[in-house]
Amino acid sequence: MRPTRRHIALALAAAPFAGPAAAQTGLAPADKALVDRAVAYLEGLSEAKARFVQTDARGRLTTGQLFMKRPGQARFAYDPPSGLLVVSDGRVVSVQDKRLKTFDQYPLSATPLSLFLARTIRLDRGVTITRVARAADGFSITARDGKKETAGQITLTFTDNPLALAGWAVTDAQGRPTRVQLQGLERASGLDRSLFVLKDPRPKAPGRGKV
Repeated sequence: MRPTRRHIALALAAAPFAGPAAAQTGLAPADKALVDRAVAYLEGLSEAKARFVQTDARGRLTTGQLFMKRPGQARFAYDPPSGLLVVSDGRVVSVQDKRLKTFDQYPLSATPLSLFLARTIRLDRGVTITRVARAADGFSITARDGKKETAGQITLTFTDNPLALAGWAVTDAQGRPTRVQLQGLERASGLDRSLFVLKDPRPKAPGRGKV
């Protein structure tokens, strides 16, 4: 099955953690120390912004701007000509495709984004850590749904000295990867509330349900 533009957009927004699951098990003390370090860093990242470069399973590149405000809020604004906009307002994740004139909403609690944007990030609950790998300039953490209710996995990549989130890769149930590289990630303050509001632009239709 070919991934849709909205599927790819949601994969980006849903990063960087897999869905509800069991606790991590069997981590070596050194690996657990890296996980704990990553959690402390992410919890301290209350507001941030960055450029992103996304590569889908077919090698196609798209770029855009990320804004994040914990708890609960994020905005992924794709550069033209993409036409995609993904916004979490703290309750729902909205995906708008201006080119296709579509608009979809998903409960934030039903996406992995809810864990990343939570007030308290818990990598020792809700996911199973399957691998912690070290590199010359940092490390990566791979997680999946421990109950296997959500197929696929997510790998977060961090740089070291200073510690920073460099990006992530999401692999779906069919083994198709979507990779996101962050560029110039920096802490922010006072981000405009309007960044995290996305209203349905379509004309109101009788019987249209709400999330």
